[in-house]
Amino acid sequence: MSKKMFALRAGAVMVAAMVSTMAAQAGEVEVLHYWTSGGEAKAAKALQATLQAKGHSWKDFAVAGGGGDSATTVLKSRVVSGNAPAAAQIKGPSIQEWAQEGVLADISDVAAANNWDKLLPPVVANVMKYKGKYVAVPVNVHRVNWLWANPEAFKKAGAKVPTNWDEFFAAADKLKAAGIIPVAHGGQNWQDFTTFESVALGVGGADFYKKALVQLDQGSLKSDTMKKVLTTFKRIKGYTDKNAPGRDWNLATAMVIRGEAGMQLMGDWAKGEFIAAGKKPGTDFVCAAAPGTAKSFTFNIDSFALFKIKNEANVKAQKDLAAAILAPEFQEVFNLNKGSIPVRLGADMSKFDDCAKLSSKDFVDTAKSGSLVPSVAHGMAVSSAAEGAIKDAVSNFWNSDKQTVEDAMAKIASAAKTK
Repeated sequence: MSKKMFALRAGAVMVAAMVSTMAAQAGEVEVLHYWTSGGEAKAAKALQATLQAKGHSWKDFAVAGGGGDSATTVLKSRVVSGNAPAAAQIKGPSIQEWAQEGVLADISDVAAANNWDKLLPPVVANVMKYKGKYVAVPVNVHRVNWLWANPEAFKKAGAKVPTNWDEFFAAADKLKAAGIIPVAHGGQNWQDFTTFESVALGVGGADFYKKALVQLDQGSLKSDTMKKVLTTFKRIKGYTDKNAPGRDWNLATAMVIRGEAGMQLMGDWAKGEFIAAGKKPGTDFVCAAAPGTAKSFTFNIDSFALFKIKNEANVKAQKDLAAAILAPEFQEVFNLNKGSIPVRLGADMSKFDDCAKLSSKDFVDTAKSGSLVPSVAHGMAVSSAAEGAIKDAVSNFWNSDKQTVEDAMAKIASAAKTK
């Protein structure tokens, strides 16, 4: 065989080996999520594109239903039958509940290689770990303790956007006198609790919030501070309209957009409604921290838990997915689409709007000060059983004309013991 022919054949063998190796490394990642609407679906596509750029294939497993209940039901049946997806959208204490079952993968090697412990605030990193090992990766941060206001409505009423609860009720009285519904609200238990936890944070501060609503400390739940929280919370009810029960959150936001209502206490997903209606932050609507909570931040974080899978190429794809989620490029594209902010500390916010920039600044500041706290209303703080019981107790108080503050306090403290 000539030297030239030998060299050609050797080259061909090398190329074949390289192609074979690439094929062996390319895996499939099946992702179960419930991002099926507008901006959410676009955000999911961005993650898919990121993974495909690494040569892997993406198997989309989207289950409609914003709260994720339907997705959880489907996931349970898949895991029980020994056919878990590579990744599933799970958040808060539910991550630890799945990890206790021994079905989640340890991705601490990916976390170490990409410096996750330095990129994430400890309070966020701890939600993603089980017994000190990373088993999930966070995608974004939603701030829950926001107040949204219509500046035209406030101008008409001669009121100013409140920074504390005394100012809130003064503004509400002026809005009411001007024939404007002061507070847009929807009567669903998670909406009631979104308001309640902002009141608890604004009246009691971050330390009280952590003791009462995260640690479920009985003394704090039965304290004079809790009495003041419940009194303030119930007072807000008088400034909502009679059609609030059962109303979806986005319909309440629409009332503020149209100027029928002056303000709404809701997480930053409400911003998406204003933007979709062609409104500009700072001009057509105001985003401000809920009264008394400017130096605190209640977070709601979307995340993916990684399940144990066997195929080596698919495990590689799974790890590439985890790394891609916290990479700066994906964090920017995803959160611009979702309306949330990057979960990475020190993210470049130049392409984001003023509400997101304020949110990011406060996220970083509160991570340092210790006043970055998990949202109970959005499944980030306590077990699902305790959360459900406490939400019901709070909504019963909100909707009852006869229940006293003392009764409500006793019922909430009792609900907190639910296992």
